[in-house]
Amino acid sequence: MFAPLRYPAFRLLTAGRVITQLGDSVATIALAFAVLDLTGSVVSLGLVVGLRSFMSVLSLLFGGVVADRLPRHLVLVGSSAVSALSQGALAFLVITGSATVPVVAVLAAINGVAVAFSWPASAAITPQTAPAKSWQQANALVRLGVSSSKIVGASAGGLLVAVVGPGWGLALDALTFALAGLCFLLIRVPRAAPATERTSMVRELAEGWREFVSRRWVWVVVVGFMFLNAAVVGVLQVLGPAVADATIGRSAWGLVLAAQTAGMAVGAVIAMRLRVRRLLFVGCACMLLDVVLPLTLAISPQTWTLVIMAFLAGVGLEQFGVAWETSMQQHIPADRLARVYSYDAIGSFLAVPIGEIAIGPAAHAFGVTETLFAAAGVIALATLFMLGSRSVRGLRNTSPALSAG
Repeated sequence: MFAPLRYPAFRLLTAGRVITQLGDSVATIALAFAVLDLTGSVVSLGLVVGLRSFMSVLSLLFGGVVADRLPRHLVLVGSSAVSALSQGALAFLVITGSATVPVVAVLAAINGVAVAFSWPASAAITPQTAPAKSWQQANALVRLGVSSSKIVGASAGGLLVAVVGPGWGLALDALTFALAGLCFLLIRVPRAAPATERTSMVRELAEGWREFVSRRWVWVVVVGFMFLNAAVVGVLQVLGPAVADATIGRSAWGLVLAAQTAGMAVGAVIAMRLRVRRLLFVGCACMLLDVVLPLTLAISPQTWTLVIMAFLAGVGLEQFGVAWETSMQQHIPADRLARVYSYDAIGSFLAVPIGEIAIGPAAHAFGVTETLFAAAGVIALATLFMLGSRSVRGLRNTSPALSAG
């Protein structure tokens, strides 16, 4: 189960991603309450996080091409450096009381661009750090480490923001990016050999697009997550903190986010041991568990109920995450994997800025409870859309370990 940890490159990659996620979990809470402290407006919060997401989506294609052209660990180093500087500047402004919403939005957008370059690189480098027979376990271990750091980060983030203010949470995020960059710098892996001679960026983007659209199961899942992610992120990033401020409090909201990531940690352990031939189908079906959190926020916004439902949502999310990453690595050529990951991320997150920006005005127009019910409905329908595709239901898990069993 822990065999991938024998490989130094995998250990360094996992350490870097875990450290990064620790800071990001704190920063997610810190950024939300920094904006709420400045404006008291859920609409302003939606605009800030929406701009960050929009810039990430806008930059993802180029991030995928760069990650297929250059050593992927160096792409991660550069991304970490930019993120450390942008989050450090934002922390300084918030701590000194010099922050304004436009400046916060610009710095958050810069951080979003940096993340856009790191995401395809970190996903595509994972199969370079461990043998093929261990990919499912490697993906689960990375996600287990990331989920565990989210538990600590979300719990500490709520407490840190409540006690000393959001600026220090952002400062911690800057420090973790710097430490993660050092881990990535030490990674040594064989570079993925290109299948053809490199041409222009436009041709490489077109090549990645052909890989993306030629597999029905890929674009069906991406279209489903376009709507699903918009609803989930809108709830977690915008309405969730606003409802928490009016009901359970900021530190308790940190516990809710920690419970979700605790569920993800448990889900990763389950995924490491899971031996099924239709892995992607099982992962997509588990996304129905994500319906429970917005429903609970609408019906019973109490700490204990939210903690339980967030835990269940986390278990479901992690089953899908491991299944998706393993399926992509098994069925897509390694030298094009980062570009396909980029198209995946663009499609999956395309509507996230719209969801983040629109969910605040929707709550004002129709009511918070009604908007939460609508978000739950979107999650359910998107999941059923994915499960309705024969290509998703029939995709085979080609793991050598499964064949041996």
